[in-house]
Amino acid sequence: MDQIPITIEGYAALKEELQRLKTIERPQNIKAIEIARAHGDLSENAEFDAAKDRQSFIEGRIGELGYKIASAKIIDPATVSKDCVRFASRVVIENLDSGEEVEYMIVGQEESDIHKGKISVSSPLGMALLGKQPGDEIVIQAPGGKRNYEIVDIL
Repeated sequence: MDQIPITIEGYAALKEELQRLKTIERPQNIKAIEIARAHGDLSENAEFDAAKDRQSFIEGRIGELGYKIASAKIIDPATVSKDCVRFASRVVIENLDSGEEVEYMIVGQEESDIHKGKISVSSPLGMALLGKQPGDEIVIQAPGGKRNYEIVDIL
């Protein structure tokens, strides 16, 4: 089983979602199935079909979260070396074309949220940043053309 790198915050979010699915979502959905079943003819019962589809989603997500939690390799961002960009690094980069500086944290796919400044380690930008040091320049092929960045700092 491969280990999945994840931050402490991301691990806690996965555990919270799993707990919510098991203790709130699953029981609510079981009740919805019982209510829909009580309406009679299941062959034309849209509520029953929707509840069964929801049950399938919930059970699948519970299995997926269980796997991710069991496979998690928790990385504390506070212990990550700042000599080069790694998983859980906070990095400031400058867009050399516009001069705009942005700060990102390199995280796993499950945690990525561009609006919170968290980019996936497997994204084109995340992969290009790995192993780089302040002063290094990188070029990313984006849908709108090439983008040039310089690593300003690793926080």
